[in-house]
Amino acid sequence: MRINNNLDETPWLIVGLGNPGSKYERTWHNVGFMTLEILSQRHKIPINKIKFKGLYGRGRINDSIVIFLKPTTYMNLSGESVREAASYFRVPSERVLIIYDDLDIETGLVRIRQRGGPGTHNGMKSVVSCLATEDFPRIRVGIGPLPDRWQLVDYVLSEIPDERKQNCYDGLTTAADAVELAVRKGIDLAMNRCNIRKKQKQEDDK
Repeated sequence: MRINNNLDETPWLIVGLGNPGSKYERTWHNVGFMTLEILSQRHKIPINKIKFKGLYGRGRINDSIVIFLKPTTYMNLSGESVREAASYFRVPSERVLIIYDDLDIETGLVRIRQRGGPGTHNGMKSVVSCLATEDFPRIRVGIGPLPDRWQLVDYVLSEIPDERKQNCYDGLTTAADAVELAVRKGIDLAMNRCNIRKKQKQEDDK
């Protein structure tokens, strides 16, 4: 039997933030969940095991072990699920990759950061608090701009309208591509390629 010495046995914990239940299934706040659904389909990794206050699935992307996690604590307590899964699988913080919505980024665009504060996002505040560190990578999926006369809470919990679904899907597929690149080649390369793509699109729109 031939042994593959290239297998990477340090797992990645890929977390999509969102709210459980059909009521929130296709709302802006659930783009993290939606990105994981794309990855689940691409790599045939069902996210259907119940543990860690969430749903998870385990498999591989190329030679790397990945755990896909959807916290089911509701957004504000997401960190509890992330902490339990990271502890159980012994995932170092630099391989805990969080995917979540960001209103400050235009719909269809994605930004990657290696570390940083949670900003105003309650799910990220919970993750930072429970992991007791800001040193973990994150993929921010754009859901902006906030339409006129909308309150923030009402907007993020509203269903994505038909006229913006394609732009949203573009962002989700870019986010899924970024996860794959980060796992295969590292977060630095994923960040460089994705963030450059954002800059190029902005220049094209001028």
